[in-house]
Amino acid sequence: MSKFNREEILELYKDLRVTDVRDGMDWVGLHGYGTVDHSIRPLFRTKVVGIARTARYLPFEGPVPNVTGDAYTKWAKWYYGEVCTDEWAHDIEAGDFIVMDIAGADVGILGSNNTLDHLHKGVVGYLTNGGGIRDTDEVIMQQIPVWSKFVSQGMDQTRIRYYEKDIPVAIGGVAVYPNDVIVADGDGVVVVPSKYAKDVAKYAHQELAGDKAGRKKLYEKLGWELDDTVQ
Repeated sequence: MSKFNREEILELYKDLRVTDVRDGMDWVGLHGYGTVDHSIRPLFRTKVVGIARTARYLPFEGPVPNVTGDAYTKWAKWYYGEVCTDEWAHDIEAGDFIVMDIAGADVGILGSNNTLDHLHKGVVGYLTNGGGIRDTDEVIMQQIPVWSKFVSQGMDQTRIRYYEKDIPVAIGGVAVYPNDVIVADGDGVVVVPSKYAKDVAKYAHQELAGDKAGRKKLYEKLGWELDDTVQ
């Protein structure tokens, strides 16, 4: 997807909620597709729209060396340089939503430090199918959006290895391809195949406009001050 198209799609989706997009998917015939399994939840309530950048990791088969202390420090340095290299992080573009198939592993591949580096490069959020996130007090404080199955404690070494990037992955029962549109909020995550992105956005905006108009009338009946969600 060209930079021009990325910008166009991000602009089309920036105001849409997960429910609007889910409706838009239905309107183009994708009733049974796109909703990521409900077990994958946000670390904190927020809303993010981005373009999928994908990566796949596999469980580390070993062997794990029988070393501790300074020798383990040396081995761990080797591990991050040769085994769990996170090659996708060199290619980040503004608006990227990082989608990581980590094989359901209980591993804190994301944390308070590397997510800040990715944020600086343009990442808007993360989606994983296992743990994938640790240092959660700091991550929440830093407002780094993450949708995962659970929270983890352990580091990468002995648990997981980088395998490939920019390929289709499966997250929560949904195939995610590079450049698919990811919309995520408190209602979960929905994935829009890139070839349907404009059509889905058209009908999602139709549903959002109807919702706003109906709620605006009810706000007025209740005597509530109108806010951004109804205007």
